[in-house]
Parts: sequence; structure tokens; C-alpha cells
Amino acid sequence: MSQPRVLLADDHHPIIERVTVLLQSSFEIVGAVANGADLISEALRLQPDLIVLDISMPGLTGIEAARQLHEAGSTARFVFLTVHERVEFVHACLAEGALGYVVKSHLAVDLVPAMREALSGRRSISPPVSR
Repeated sequence: MSQPRVLLADDHHPIIERVTVLLQSSFEIVGAVANGADLISEALRLQPDLIVLDISMPGLTGIEAARQLHEAGSTARFVFLTVHERVEFVHACLAEGALGYVVKSHLAVDLVPAMREALSGRRSISPPVSR
């Protein structure tokens, strides 16, 4: 059975490195980008199963990029990985079809389970914002 194909989008290279190390044994990392415009072009080119994306990126935000990807017909699942703990951000991401919302401070514990839930079509939100 093949591993799920994942595209990473975050403008902080250390986060990309940390997530890659965390995921590489269970997921196929097909690419990594640092801004919303590159996220759209690479997602459409690579057709990943899942996209792990930040909200705050140069150019287009992750939320705007998710919206445009849906409009373009992308079938990738979205898990946001962000520092934002305000419920308004969670609602905005869920409104664009996100199935996961993970706070970076909980990355090591929450990201992989959130990704697995998203791949199964279920929502998962980090504890700091799920209350």
C-alpha cells in the first residue's frame, strides 16, 4: 500500500524541516513551498492527497490559497498548521474545507493524528482551540 502524498506549505524553513522529519516514515512528502502562490501551482501540478499549510504566508494566505484550490477543483484534504489559536481563524479554515487545525505548539503530538483523521474525512482540532 502506498503512503499518502503530502505537500507542505510554510514560510518558515525550520518548520518545514521539523514536519518533514516527523512525517517521512509514514507519508510521502511530494514538495514544500513557502508562499500561497507556489502552493496553488504545486498543488495543481503534484495532486497531493493532503496539504499541510500555514495560515500566514507571503502573498496569498493559506486560507486564500485553500479557497482558490477548491475553486480549481483540487481534491486534496487540508490540515492547517499555525500559531493562531483564535477561534475566528479556525472557523475561517473550516469554511474553506479544512479537516484539520493544528497549533504549532502541539505539532509533535497533534499533527499526524490530525492528518490521519483528515485522510479519513474526519475533522480534528488541536486542544488549545477545540474548547
